[in-house]
Amino acid sequence: MSKHKTIKDIIMEQERDIELEKERDMINNPTHYNTGEIECIDAIDSMLTSEEFIGYLRGNSLKYRWRFRYKNGTEDLKKAEWYEKKLLELLDKIEYYR
Repeated sequence: MSKHKTIKDIIMEQERDIELEKERDMINNPTHYNTGEIECIDAIDSMLTSEEFIGYLRGNSLKYRWRFRYKNGTEDLKKAEWYEKKLLELLDKIEYYR
């Protein structure tokens, strides 16, 4: 068996990379939430108290974990993880449990 990649292998790798990049964008920076000068999550953060925003982040994490089997699979788990990371960043920033 040859150690060199075939053109077909290279194309398949590139297509897989493109799909992974699309998935990453849908999790970290979906275009439908970033059409103006401010991203939607930042506007929500600005209008809520810290306590309310914590609840918002927790609720969204739960929503995505709850539905992952029935809707978008691992993409929903990655979205839940995104909200949890945002929550941890906020809790550290305001030294919530220290």
